[in-house]
Amino acid sequence: MLKKRELHDAPELYELIKHPEVFPYVRHKAYSSDEFYFLTKQTIEAEENGELISRTITDDYNHPIGTINLFDIQNKKGFLATWIGEPYFGKGYNKVAKDAFFTELFFYQDIEAIFIKIRKTNTRSLKAILKLPFVSLGNVLYPEVFESINEKSMESPIYELFVITREQYMIHLELTANLNEDEAVV
Repeated sequence: MLKKRELHDAPELYELIKHPEVFPYVRHKAYSSDEFYFLTKQTIEAEENGELISRTITDDYNHPIGTINLFDIQNKKGFLATWIGEPYFGKGYNKVAKDAFFTELFFYQDIEAIFIKIRKTNTRSLKAILKLPFVSLGNVLYPEVFESINEKSMESPIYELFVITREQYMIHLELTANLNEDEAVV
């Protein structure tokens, strides 16, 4: 479902990223295959330097279908950015990829909080984030982060801020495990 970013996946990912329902919401925009290849190379190098964590999302046949990343890591906190190609919308890949990525971040990468900023106009992402039972509205919990992401537009904020903490995620996993045990006993 997830694998480290690799340069040889760049052509397939570029074909998916340029779709009009994907491209406007991608953090690092590439306007050509060569530019996407260069951005992928930079991403791999930035991960090697500990600046971010990036994975390629794959389908059931291990074909690349999108990416999931943690950017701007500071004080064990970072910003999540995810995109999946349009042919894979609504097929459950987003949830599975996020579950795997959150587990890696919180249990193996020592991340304490994941921030998610979503444009108020991005209804697809707003609906998706609200499906996560362990997410909180970060606008109030982290007002300084909320202000920084909307710095140029504080009269009318462009972004909503959400946060997932390690504690929230662990509680969710424990509750889910307990519910599954209870169902097995019945």
